[in-house]
Amino acid sequence: MRILFLGDVMGRAGRSAVAGRLPGLREAWRLDFVIINGENASNGMGLTADHAKLLFDAGADCVTLGDHAFDQRDMLAHIGQDNRILRPINFAKGAPGRGHRVFDAPGGRKVLVAQVLGQVFMKRPFDDPFSALEPVLKAHPPGGMVQAAIVDMHCEATSEKMAMGHFCDGRVSLVVGTHTHVPTADAQILTGGTAYLTDAGMCGDYDSVIGMEKAEPLRRFITGMPKSRFTPAMGEATLSGVFVDTDDRTGLAKDIRMIRVGGRLAEATP
Repeated sequence: MRILFLGDVMGRAGRSAVAGRLPGLREAWRLDFVIINGENASNGMGLTADHAKLLFDAGADCVTLGDHAFDQRDMLAHIGQDNRILRPINFAKGAPGRGHRVFDAPGGRKVLVAQVLGQVFMKRPFDDPFSALEPVLKAHPPGGMVQAAIVDMHCEATSEKMAMGHFCDGRVSLVVGTHTHVPTADAQILTGGTAYLTDAGMCGDYDSVIGMEKAEPLRRFITGMPKSRFTPAMGEATLSGVFVDTDDRTGLAKDIRMIRVGGRLAEATP
């Protein structure tokens, strides 16, 4: 199965890049399934129902969120109406929505997508991500009731993301990190057959500070004093993420490639 995962969509620039480029990529690369992390798609903080629709209309099959899952109030109600949107499985107890789902893919195949939040250096004390994910992995063995399984590990620490990759090795098709907005160069297939990338980066303007206009972050780093709000950078965005080709029989990875399309970092295609 040919799967594309796109990293955190950052504001209007990221949304425009997804809307403008993903339909063509989906056809040209013969993609079977597309997942997008959309937790920063609405002004850099959360996701609105309207912007979720834009991502789905562009060709996403699933949109994952993160620690900013409900920064936009309408998502509190909308996530219960659209089961293609996933919030972290270990988010606050009683949070609306769900953290994993089995999706339909072409040819009668099934794809499991799950998202989990890390704990290290995160501002809120989320539940243990490993124990939260374990029952989901046990219920969906690779090559069994699902032909592919993807875990979005949304967290700050690279070590915690790597630990999750090894925890899931041989049990899912792909573990990919999100949240830092900085793409890493360690795409690999682990010893058990799971594809892994520490961070998919962002779909946004890289002439920025992790997607934000540079002036205010620089001011705060230099002076320690805020003057205005952070605002998403509006230059041409790069679509950043990872492409994985999986074996339907085993559910494990055959190939993994980092993706950079458009903007300042454009470099790779499947």
